[in-house]
Amino acid sequence: MMLRYALRTIRDRKSGFLGALLALMCAAALITACGTLLETGLRGRIATERYAGAPLVVSADQNVHRTTVKHKGNGETKAKHKAKPVAERAWLPAATADRIRPLEGVRKVIPELTFLAEPVTEPVDRPSYGHSWASASITPFTLTTGRAPATADDIVVDRGFAERVGLKPGDRLTVQSTGAPRPYRISGIAAPAGRGELQQQTSLFFFAAEAERLAARPGQVTALGVLPAPGTDLTELKRRVERALKGTTAQVATSDDRGPVEFLDAAGARTKLVSMGGAMGGTSILVAILVVVGTFALSIQQRHRELALLRAIAATSRQIRRLLGREALIVGAVAGVLGSLAGLPLATWLHSRFIDMGAIPANLERTAGIFPAFAAVAVTLLGAWAAARISGRRIARIRPAEAMAESAVERDRPARGRIAAGLVLLAGGGVLVAVLSGLHVEAASTPVTFLAVVVLATAVSLLGPLLIRMASALLAGPLRLAGFGGTLATANIRGNSTRMAAVVTPLTLLVGMTCTVLFVQPTLGSAARNQAREGTRATWVLATQGPGIPSVAAETVRTTEGVTAATEVVRTTVRVGLDKYQAQGVTQAGLSRTWDPEVTGGSLADFAADPGTAAVSELAAERLGLHPGSTLKLHLGDGAPATLTVAAVYARGLGFGDLTLPHDLVARHMDNPLAATVLVAGDSDRGRLAAALKKFPGIAVLAPATADRLQADRQQENAEVNYLAMGLILAFTAIAVVNTLAMSVSERIKEFAMLRLAGATRRQVLRMLRIEALSILLIAAVLGTAIALAVLTAFSIGMTGSAAPTVMPVVYATVVGAAALLVLVASALPGRVALKARPVEVAASPR
Repeated sequence: MMLRYALRTIRDRKSGFLGALLALMCAAALITACGTLLETGLRGRIATERYAGAPLVVSADQNVHRTTVKHKGNGETKAKHKAKPVAERAWLPAATADRIRPLEGVRKVIPELTFLAEPVTEPVDRPSYGHSWASASITPFTLTTGRAPATADDIVVDRGFAERVGLKPGDRLTVQSTGAPRPYRISGIAAPAGRGELQQQTSLFFFAAEAERLAARPGQVTALGVLPAPGTDLTELKRRVERALKGTTAQVATSDDRGPVEFLDAAGARTKLVSMGGAMGGTSILVAILVVVGTFALSIQQRHRELALLRAIAATSRQIRRLLGREALIVGAVAGVLGSLAGLPLATWLHSRFIDMGAIPANLERTAGIFPAFAAVAVTLLGAWAAARISGRRIARIRPAEAMAESAVERDRPARGRIAAGLVLLAGGGVLVAVLSGLHVEAASTPVTFLAVVVLATAVSLLGPLLIRMASALLAGPLRLAGFGGTLATANIRGNSTRMAAVVTPLTLLVGMTCTVLFVQPTLGSAARNQAREGTRATWVLATQGPGIPSVAAETVRTTEGVTAATEVVRTTVRVGLDKYQAQGVTQAGLSRTWDPEVTGGSLADFAADPGTAAVSELAAERLGLHPGSTLKLHLGDGAPATLTVAAVYARGLGFGDLTLPHDLVARHMDNPLAATVLVAGDSDRGRLAAALKKFPGIAVLAPATADRLQADRQQENAEVNYLAMGLILAFTAIAVVNTLAMSVSERIKEFAMLRLAGATRRQVLRMLRIEALSILLIAAVLGTAIALAVLTAFSIGMTGSAAPTVMPVVYATVVGAAALLVLVASALPGRVALKARPVEVAASPR
């Protein structure tokens, strides 16, 4: 019976349930999209290209490992093993091949070298790598024209690249590899045999000795391609190879596992997608709960009289709860199915946008499983049912006479439980803000930042009626100046505070979350740039749009008249234990002339004088318990262990990274050992430096301020991915604002009719609506701004040490202006529709 009544209620009150349906559908779409990204990160296939011809690939372990042993009270021990990936490619001893060649079923073992090799004189639209021609059979590549490299001056290019830029055998091609740029003669063009062109990379093949020189890894290889003998079972061969390599760190990959070995960036992107999808999904669920509960609360409040009448004619509390629960489940089921279907193309669009932004590579294939859609439907059903039970708790619990009384006039104050819950969440938000001010790592502070915004917005939702009444008392005076419309607006806001709170909540969340998203990165970036600017003593900065600045170019600058020092800077990440730290490698000679990290302990001179030392930031020193003279053990970019002595501790860690290490030590263990920048000190002018660098194409001589602006632009590009991810949640919140406002206004058709019959004109009613909307906007903007300011200040204290977050007035004004436009449109349109009906007919209608 209850199911039939629920279906009839939904059919007769379509407009009332439409808002809840829309909110739930948007939530389901967002959860499906985030879940698809998460699943792609966990199970997404990375297709191989160059390793396609080698059924079995042996590579080095790309992780650092740690095993901890816990001692239990009964004398037993428990070992726990953890592994974290390294930032650069780990290389394999070439002698590993000698263990594999004698094995039964092995036809051939192909040593592979992969190193930086980017054409300088021709444009490239994808990563470009160099290889030895001896490893061409790992794809296999075969010549389509010309001949194989016969000398160190020869090079073979892949056909796709040759066709894109119009190259042919005999042409000259200048290549920037790990050393100075050098011209090569194209001896041939090659293409994958029986397959299409390479889609994710450009391959340049060198003479074997030249490839070994450029790779600069004597006695090491990138990987080993193993070709099985005809008729060999690959699974059995893999077991033999693993047994032969037991005791080494070598890894054996077959089938789809070869993709992550070939494309390390794709493997890293999977981890990024897991993190991003999980963070987006978690935030989406929290926001969805807040929005959906508010929407259901408004919907049930609009049916208060109907539900009160049901109680008055002997409907029990249990029957009311069952009715509301079934209505919610029906709406949730429809919304979940429609939303999950809409979420699939949304996930496809997100995936493509992340590829376009360079956040993930194109060869990380999107996984279109059914689990995210099922999870979205389940979450939607549970959320709808829980929202209906929470929102209808009071009407189902109180006595019928009280229900009838409250259906006519709103209660003087919210329920004690609601106020208590709001105060608890307000206190919880305060605790999160306090915790945030003590977090100094971005990975830890970012989720706490957005969680604090949601918790505080939820507190506003629960305490909303009280806040609205206080705000209406403050606004009563100014609103009277607006005349008849202002007086009515004041009375409506004060007398319908619960309804107004349902509108203020998503608007507060929208303003607070948007300001937080837009100003978190500028706060961190501005502090980092200020530290870098203050700590750069150089007169000039060398920068390039290419892969980097070779050491020979820096040496040329050092010998230029008027130059007193030139500091090469390379950047990577290292692992101390399993924790990741940003690190830079700097040439130590003349370092104090170009760089001032604000040393607070030890001596920069001691660091500059000893290649076995390191300088660390105050934050890193505090976290790791280091001081000058301490021993620092770490794993470099490719996982190689290193032990250094701390020579200096500095304050400007945001600007220069947590660890500063000797340049040669860091560069030897990087895929790209070229300098990201070179800091030049002295009185040499720009023209003289540019003339000295003429033979190094693409290197620009910049003033430090110009280099700072370029760095800011690059940070902005990186932040765009976060803006896109959070933008979807903000869009969902904006839809909720429009949805709630439209529901609130459209249900007031009888109120508008009574005003018209009392003598108010259509224009006066619309004016009243505009004043109400702007009042709601003002209240929400103040609350949202207060939440964002509290959270951003705590974030700034923790991350930068300053209580002054970066807030751009123009951007803030744009946020509030966009919210105002949203509110005015969302209230005016349904208001105009509601006023189209004749007042007499509306007043005479039973509903």
